[in-house]
Amino acid sequence: MKIFIAILAGLAIIFAATGAGGAEVEIPSSFNPVGSGARAIGRGGAFIAVADDATAASWNPGGLTQLKTPEASIVVFGVHRKEDNHFGINPEADGLHSISETGINYLSAAYPFEFFNRNMVASLSYQRLYDFTRDWNFMLNYPTSDANWNYEQDGGLSALGLSYCIRVIPQLSMGFTLNIWNNDLTPNNWEQKYQKTESGLFGSGNPYLQKFYKNETFTFQGVNANIGILWRLNYRLTIGAVLKTPFNAEIEHRIRSDSIIISDGKELEVPQNYTLNEELKMPMSYGIGFAYNLSDNFSISGDIYKTEWNTCVYKKENGEEVSPFSGSADQTDISPTYQMRLGAEYVFVQKEKGYLIPIRAGIFYDPAPSSESPDNIYGFSLGAGFTKNNRFSIDIAYQYRVGNDVGKLLLPHFQFSQDIREHTLYVSAILYKF
Repeated sequence: MKIFIAILAGLAIIFAATGAGGAEVEIPSSFNPVGSGARAIGRGGAFIAVADDATAASWNPGGLTQLKTPEASIVVFGVHRKEDNHFGINPEADGLHSISETGINYLSAAYPFEFFNRNMVASLSYQRLYDFTRDWNFMLNYPTSDANWNYEQDGGLSALGLSYCIRVIPQLSMGFTLNIWNNDLTPNNWEQKYQKTESGLFGSGNPYLQKFYKNETFTFQGVNANIGILWRLNYRLTIGAVLKTPFNAEIEHRIRSDSIIISDGKELEVPQNYTLNEELKMPMSYGIGFAYNLSDNFSISGDIYKTEWNTCVYKKENGEEVSPFSGSADQTDISPTYQMRLGAEYVFVQKEKGYLIPIRAGIFYDPAPSSESPDNIYGFSLGAGFTKNNRFSIDIAYQYRVGNDVGKLLLPHFQFSQDIREHTLYVSAILYKF
């Protein structure tokens, strides 16, 4: 009996402590959210040097002085993501998993004014930046046991933005956005749920059944800033640049688990419940873009954007610093990522009827941090809109992201990888002179 209890207690504590393994921070959505809005997404997200509507605070606050009248905006989205998982040493766990989600991606109000003969704009915005939604079910077979796993992740990170922009000279504007990440103001948390049912044999040959449950919640808060400039060289060419400052986010990490093991008519339960105060060091990122008017109706734009993920560190309560992607103390194999985006817009003008109809298209490279080299993720977008007499605009955009053989850091001990396919629809509405 003593040996039995010792074995069961040891197994229960190990299972409760380790869960399913994997990384500390798992982000199924893009690791590189730059901005929001169907106008921008429709042209591939190449918007740093365009930034001429109420969503400008999310792309480049230096573009806000292009607003001539007060503007309010709302952006809603719907996403359908597929993850085709491959477990190299456990092919029985291979399978296709998908999620669908809708919600508000962006809200803003911007107000232009003049002070000391300078054009200025103040703006208040909300932006959802990271999405954590994931749902997996899979089976793992071992020589003496079979385990059925269910893993769910939900939540997101968002920021409340306070922006200000000033036109320094007629051709040059500068602006900044103060981003407040606080769970009391906007949703800034995510949850991970693990459930496992395992049956097998002990070394002695006795059968056992284990039921394991684990729930981890992370609450995130911090402050950082976006600093941007927009320089209109001439009618045709505009240059934009943006810097997003690094910051240390405080993480409240709550863990609840319960492991029940039944064997030979005996049952042992090991519950755990505790809270850790941890820290996530978010990286600096910066980008530069151009916009070029080929004619009054046709324009192209391009952006290059770098995020220094090699400086992103998760600091545990005991002071240990690990990679938030692999959970390892070794950060040397994580490299920065470079986004590249290219887009175009053509506007059909109906002056007599007082409306515009733009059509848009874009392509992009949107890598995710991984070991040795980033995961390659590509995509394209298409969009269109309708603007009536400078009173309102309605825009719609479709974006497709694809990545093959990515996500190897999620479960490296299983030789894991996945293929992703993501379809997202954005709808924006902008009200002028509200």
